[in-house]
Amino acid sequence: MKIIAKQSVIILMITTLISIPFGSSVLAQDYFEAREPSGEAMIYDAVVVRPIGLVATVVGMAFFVVTLPFSALGDNVGIAGQKLVEDPGKYTFKRPLGEF
Repeated sequence: MKIIAKQSVIILMITTLISIPFGSSVLAQDYFEAREPSGEAMIYDAVVVRPIGLVATVVGMAFFVVTLPFSALGDNVGIAGQKLVEDPGKYTFKRPLGEF
């Protein structure tokens, strides 16, 4: 029984070591082509998505202020600020128009 278990582990390790280089080359390929956003995407972004992002930023700020004492007690003020204020703010104000 020990011989079969030992052989199985050796075969599994050899298979894993052989397949590692193939997996890394697959991850290196670029599947998406960069393209310019269309006019419709820019309009949709400016009229619908950016105002929603602005509301999300303001609501995130309000929740950040309300939960600040609890975040300070839990020693995670930085991560709370990033998730509730910075991320929605970056999505709203720092990305190019029409790119989602």
